[in-house]
Amino acid sequence: MRVLRAGDHREMPWKNGGGTTTEIAVFPAGAGLDAFDWRVSMARVESGGPFSLFPGIDRTLALLDGDGINLTVGGAIPVALTARSEPLPFPADVPTHATLTGGPVTDLNVMTRRGRVTHSMERITVSGSTEIEVGDGTVLLFCIEGDIAVTGEKPLMLATRDALLLGEETTALRLESAQPAAVFLIRISGGSHAP
Repeated sequence: MRVLRAGDHREMPWKNGGGTTTEIAVFPAGAGLDAFDWRVSMARVESGGPFSLFPGIDRTLALLDGDGINLTVGGAIPVALTARSEPLPFPADVPTHATLTGGPVTDLNVMTRRGRVTHSMERITVSGSTEIEVGDGTVLLFCIEGDIAVTGEKPLMLATRDALLLGEETTALRLESAQPAAVFLIRISGGSHAP
């Protein structure tokens, strides 16, 4: 179990040079944008334009803040995302174009190498006490908003945009929050995926 504090996340340029991305976790550790098995990151999108292409990568995107973004994936009908929308999975090697519906937005990205690793991402509201079944594989818990107590052998607190990286030895977690809070639960499985 490893806490990844918001202030410690690594900032780096986008693959296409059009902005910056904040890396939360990557495997293998220290892997570049062309060599990861899986990667979780945030990006600040200041204007519309094309997304970077990642050959052989599957991607899920969710909005953390901002008015909204419309994504056109491979010429399909645009999908509107807001900070309350469900995460959107799509192939990262298909041309994708973003149009902002208002000002800048911040998004959360999960990317895994197709054929080697898979992932899922779900939003969970925490009000009072909530138990989460973790299951097999690597799990990353990302605090979207609020302050959340994680109880267990080593109790700890997660603040907004902190993350908790769990290995295969953790089977369940209890989350507690006095005020409504929310997390993304990201599950990574298949291949070599340990943190």
